[in-house]
Amino acid sequence: MSVLRLPLDVHEPRVRQMLERVFAAAFTIRRAVQRDARARVDAYWAARRERAAAGPDAVRGRLGLSRSGLEHAAYRHVDGAPHVRRYLTKALAMHLADGVWEATERHLFPDATDRRHGRPRPGGWWQFATIPGRARSHTRARKWETFRLVGSLAGHSATFGHAGRLWQPRRMPAVTATTAGNPVRSWWDHDGPFAVILTGLGGDDLVLPVRLPQGPARRPVLEHYLADPDRWHKIDLVRHRDPGAAGGWRYEAHLMVLGPGYTSPAVTERRQAAAQLERRGGVDVNVSNLTVVSVPTGPDGGFAASRIARTGEHDAVLAAQRLRQRRRQRALDRSRRAANPGQYRLSPRQQRRADRRHAAGLPPVQAAVPGGPRAANTAGVPVRAYRHDTLTNTYQRLRGRAAADGAARTRAGHTRARITAAALVTVHGARLVVEDTDIRSWARRWGRGIHAFTPGMLLAALRRETTAVAAQAGRGLGLVRAGTRHTAWTQHCLCGRRIPKRLADRRHHCPSCGLTGDRDLVAALIGAHTVLTDPAQPSTARVDWDAAQATLDRYGIETINGGLQGALTESTGTHPGPHHTGGRPRRPQPTTGQHGQRQGARRTFGTSPRQPRMSPTTPVARTTPERRDAHPGLSTKPGTTTGLRHRP
Repeated sequence: MSVLRLPLDVHEPRVRQMLERVFAAAFTIRRAVQRDARARVDAYWAARRERAAAGPDAVRGRLGLSRSGLEHAAYRHVDGAPHVRRYLTKALAMHLADGVWEATERHLFPDATDRRHGRPRPGGWWQFATIPGRARSHTRARKWETFRLVGSLAGHSATFGHAGRLWQPRRMPAVTATTAGNPVRSWWDHDGPFAVILTGLGGDDLVLPVRLPQGPARRPVLEHYLADPDRWHKIDLVRHRDPGAAGGWRYEAHLMVLGPGYTSPAVTERRQAAAQLERRGGVDVNVSNLTVVSVPTGPDGGFAASRIARTGEHDAVLAAQRLRQRRRQRALDRSRRAANPGQYRLSPRQQRRADRRHAAGLPPVQAAVPGGPRAANTAGVPVRAYRHDTLTNTYQRLRGRAAADGAARTRAGHTRARITAAALVTVHGARLVVEDTDIRSWARRWGRGIHAFTPGMLLAALRRETTAVAAQAGRGLGLVRAGTRHTAWTQHCLCGRRIPKRLADRRHHCPSCGLTGDRDLVAALIGAHTVLTDPAQPSTARVDWDAAQATLDRYGIETINGGLQGALTESTGTHPGPHHTGGRPRRPQPTTGQHGQRQGARRTFGTSPRQPRMSPTTPVARTTPERRDAHPGLSTKPGTTTGLRHRP
């Protein structure tokens, strides 16, 4: 399966209003089914004696706590609300209920680790972003009950094409059912421009014009996904908050296609070359950098080292982003306080002013923006929940802009991580080993550093790239995890001697063999000699000390020390020059070692000055959501900007 995102044009007020009402009706049904599921779950856990006597299956059957039970509950809600039935079909209601059942099922039944998800609860309007569609029938013709894509790539190109390229207007015209330019009554016969339609509503059909991605490089992608309509499987309607769009939302249709996604010839060639590399490597990851060192498995080649770290330039950009975020959060906090003055106490300064006026016999003056804490009971719980506050249009606009900026930073971070992972696999191959650690456990102490560097995003991109290379090559490649109990990369030397180090000791020095270098680079070099009896079990990892000693004897201490030091001082960022422009970075170049062999350290992805140790983040007191989000030490959400200087 693969997915193609198709932007929808909803500039017409009538179409946009109808689409908004479809989302509102879907949210109403979904919330009602979520409440039903929560009530049935509570009744199920309360019936202890009945579960012990009749069995859990009988109790769930009596309560209707099943997929079909929630689907019939959704049908009843649709039948009982004619205003909802006008903008929603029963097929959509069934799939909304299926989504609620999936969350309920994860609560009722434990997973492989014997853990259950939390009790189902109704979701919020601003978090409701997807209306799932129903898959089409591939055995019966013309059976597609919910959202469906109509039109053809040839018809779209004929309408908006010129000289082999798409030239779509800023505002897409309304789409009507046509065949060879002649009007027809049925959408099944339409072969003109693409549109997403929803039929079977109480009123008119919902017709959403599709704007295809433009540009010469997009043409092969469109042909891969849209040339064969028999591969189209289902469509989900998705919305994203965008303050610049009409209505504050940007809409997309996610088309699921049977078959793999599109891979360009250049990427295919690069992955084939990476699959042919006879190398094995180790990956050492921490809060502020990611280090990869690989050695050849054959007689030819030298060891290569790469390092990705935060740079001063990135820290400056991140500081500016945090400053803008704090200013925006303060504006949000002021807007919330001004719209709900009765829910906040006065600040000490405002209270002293009120006391002076009271002592002087003057009437009290209501503060426009109370600066004190939230009105709460003796337990510190707010008297009124935040979700019941009055929010102004300015507040909603600022929140939408913040959400759009956060999504853009997330996409940029994923793109940089993908490009960096591809460059690493190109140099080191797809046979990599990384320590089996849980990065989430680092967040309490180094949350701010994780937010700045996002090591988990880099590892995820590296895992996807190695998996793609392995799938294309059909070989046992990929990123595998090695347990730290029997390996302890950072506490050993390549010669096998144990060298204990504290977390603050960032340099490695072995008095036995004389190996000296950065702690992370030496650990990654040891990781390159780690083998697993069962790749699916990290606990089976052991260091092959015989192979490590062979590497030490093959290259020598001086060559290894020089290569490790070169990995810290050299860079492969953009190098403008007479023979190379800054638009395309150079491939990492190997240095020449003994006997003219190409060995030593490859050029790395960024210099890494020694970073100060991160101090533990201090939890803030109970306050508004805006002030809590503005605290930089608590920004530990994944999917933010990274510190990668290398940008191919």
